Formats: sequence, C-alpha cells, structure tokens
Amino acid sequence: MSESTSASVPDPLSRIAELPGVSDAVEETRTLVDRLLGHRILRRRSSDVSMESSLRGACASAALEGAEVSMDEIRDGHVYDTRIKGALRIGGELGTLVETWPQAPRQALARLHTLAAADAVSEDALGRPRLEGERIEDPLELGPAPSAAGAAARLEGLYTLLGSRTKVPALVTSALVHGELMAIRPFGWGDGLVARAAERLTLVERGLDPKSLVTSELGHQTLKDEYGPALRGYMAGTPEGVAEWVVYCCRAVRAGAQDSLATCEALKRG
Repeated sequence: MSESTSASVPDPLSRIAELPGVSDAVEETRTLVDRLLGHRILRRRSSDVSMESSLRGACASAALEGAEVSMDEIRDGHVYDTRIKGALRIGGELGTLVETWPQAPRQALARLHTLAAADAVSEDALGRPRLEGERIEDPLELGPAPSAAGAAARLEGLYTLLGSRTKVPALVTSALVHGELMAIRPFGWGDGLVARAAERLTLVERGLDPKSLVTSELGHQTLKDEYGPALRGYMAGTPEGVAEWVVYCCRAVRAGAQDSLATCEALKRG
C-alpha cells in the first residue's frame, strides 16, 4: 500500500504523529523491530517465529479478556474457553486478511469478529455491529460505550481513516485503530480480541512487521496495569490523552518485539 499523499489533501493523522513524545516513541520502537527483522535465525525459521508469536499473542489477548489459559494447555490442545478458541482462530487466519484490510476494512472487521465469537454469540450476531440494548462486555472496565448508532457512525469514520492515503508511521495508525475499536466496542462481545488483532493486522499491512513476528498482544498483557488507564485517556479525546495512548502502544509493541527476539535466541540455541 502506498503511503504517499497529495500535497493538496491534508494528512488526517499528521497532527497525531506530531504530538509530544510520539515521534521519539515511534523511532525507538521501529529500531527494536528492525533489530528483530534482521535476526539471523529468520533466514531459516521465520515461519516458526511467526507461528510462536501467533500462539503467544492469542494466549495473551484471551487473558486480557479474562480467560485463564497457559501456553502449555494451548500446545497440548487443551483449549475449552471460548475466548482463547476465538483468539486462536483469529491468529490462524490473520495473514489471509492482510490484502483485504486496506481495501475492504468493513468485511475484514466482520470476519475478525466472526472468528472471535463463533462459540460465544448467536449466528445472526456474528460479524454484525451491535444493536441498541445488546449487552456490552467490558473486561477492562472502560466505562459506558457509545450508543449503537454512535458506534456505527464512528465505525464509518474509522473505515474512512483506513482508506485514506497517509504517510504517518504504521505505529500511529495501528494505535488509532486499536484505540477507536476499544472506545467504540462495535460488537459487544470479543471487541478486545478484535481490536488487538486489528492493531497487529495494521502493523503487518503497513509494513512495520511484514512477517507478523511481533507479539503485540503480549506487550499489552505485559503492560496490563497501564492498558486500561491509557485507553481511558485516549477516550477522553484530549491531545495529551491521545499522545499518551500512542506512546503506550509503542511501548507494548516494543515489549512484543522483545519477546519475539527471545524466541529467536531460543531457536538459535536449539
């Protein structure tokens, strides 16, 4: 996807990329991700690192939704919780959505929710934005979500943002995608699984992590005490809150990249 932009059309995300602290956080994160991408083990075993990252990311994302599951249970196939089953389905299919995401984000988001919630909601609710009065899960205790109509309007804005031509760093776009989906909670169940997957999908599609090696979901679990407060700051809509959210997301991606570097080192040692 081209990140060029016409000089006559304002870049919709440029003002966020210019907020205090964002540029430094982006640069520090990009440096660590580049170090991961240059690891020698990836010449032979990049698919192994990507698969391990996917499994670890699924485990972490489900845990953030309240699931209690270990990596040993996942490796042994002892998975019964609907949240971890949904996270694993997302991880298994995320790569197939890379081309769809920028061209048809509505369809990609519906697919992510269908994967996340296949065992948890009625068939007619899969991939469908929530209706007025439907229950909204809130495992991070973010507080009230927008009305169904308000959520639908903000989703349209997110689709427009994803379709815009921007030259801001992928880390800024992915943080905004994640933050908006968590603020909107468009489906009512599994929104966290969907939002974290959409963040990772954006990092892959926009070129920061083309092989999906970074366990960004695990980064959020590592920083879980800061996750909810950072999201609430973003939801407040102040420049300070938005900047702190983007910086926080960069830190989470760094933590995920560090975890994948540890996987690379483990593979190197055999």
